[in-house]
Amino acid sequence: MVRLVRESFAVVEPQQDEVAKFFYGMLFSLSPTAREMFPANMEIQRSRLLRALVHVVQLVDRPDDLNPFLRQLGRDHRKFGVVSAHYEAVGTALIAAVKKFAKKSWSDEIERAWAEAYTIMARAMLDSANAEDGPAWWPATVVEHRAISWDLAVITVQTDHPIGYTPGQYLSVESPHRPRLWRYLSPANAPREDGTIDFHVRNVEGGWVSRAIVRHTRPGEVWRLGPPMGRMRINRENGRDLVMVAGGTGLAPMRAIIDELCQWGENPRVHLFYGGRVLEDLYDLTNLQQLAASNPWLTVVPVLESEPDATGVEHGTLADVVTRYGAWAERDVLVSGSPGMIRSTVSRMLVAGTPLDHITYDPFTLD
Repeated sequence: MVRLVRESFAVVEPQQDEVAKFFYGMLFSLSPTAREMFPANMEIQRSRLLRALVHVVQLVDRPDDLNPFLRQLGRDHRKFGVVSAHYEAVGTALIAAVKKFAKKSWSDEIERAWAEAYTIMARAMLDSANAEDGPAWWPATVVEHRAISWDLAVITVQTDHPIGYTPGQYLSVESPHRPRLWRYLSPANAPREDGTIDFHVRNVEGGWVSRAIVRHTRPGEVWRLGPPMGRMRINRENGRDLVMVAGGTGLAPMRAIIDELCQWGENPRVHLFYGGRVLEDLYDLTNLQQLAASNPWLTVVPVLESEPDATGVEHGTLADVVTRYGAWAERDVLVSGSPGMIRSTVSRMLVAGTPLDHITYDPFTLD
């Protein structure tokens, strides 16, 4: 099953935009009520579907990693009002879309493999959703909008009841400026008793949600937050030190983990590589350096791709600099940033000798 699913998906992946369009067209014809769950503009949703599919295909033979991801997706989809009939329509539409674009390479055996794989995925998601007794989403009131630059803001929201996320995880967020356009954002702080959460948001080029959040968010408006998701966290039990690789606002989950570590007396050593194109992109560098000065377990390495004359920083891409420092074979590695940055960094670290099972990253990072 694993081999057939991967090989057939490799055939259609170069046509992923067309596959996604066909899939949603088929889904909405099979289940017209499903259309109400999605925004009017489907461009972002189509790219999100393909990222999820790629991630599932990559993990299809690693159930210890795939099953937690599917269970999280099942809990998260409760906020849409998804029921079992929707899962059936999704499965039919998905197999039809892959079949159409696989063309002559498709076979009955491949169709059975996809049906089996989807059944496993859907069952895991449904079981998780049905077992969940917490809210499908939480209301959160914006209490502060702090502009860092023309394209970057720190938004602080407050929930009536604290959300039990683990530092490093992310939440799906819906702003009233973009109804039904949920975006994944990582809290930049460990959970607080008062229920406040800081989000670092940069205006992504072409990003409907990020642009609205950065430019138009005002205190008093109410967001909706979905349940916590993601695998990035610190493992205190294995005794390993930590390497963090953060590009741009990918710093947020690392900041939350560091925030939690600052509450402990003893910690593993942490090397944080914090990268951007220009110095202005390292918007939280001063705060991080102050934290490092008072916490000897933390080392902060700023990295710039441009501005070759800048001093006090390493030059190159994050992938260049991290591997220049070594293979980090004895450490756990957390990576967060754009999909391109994650791909290049993980690939280079694997070549340098970092064990795959020491590297953790999450698939949802863009608007």
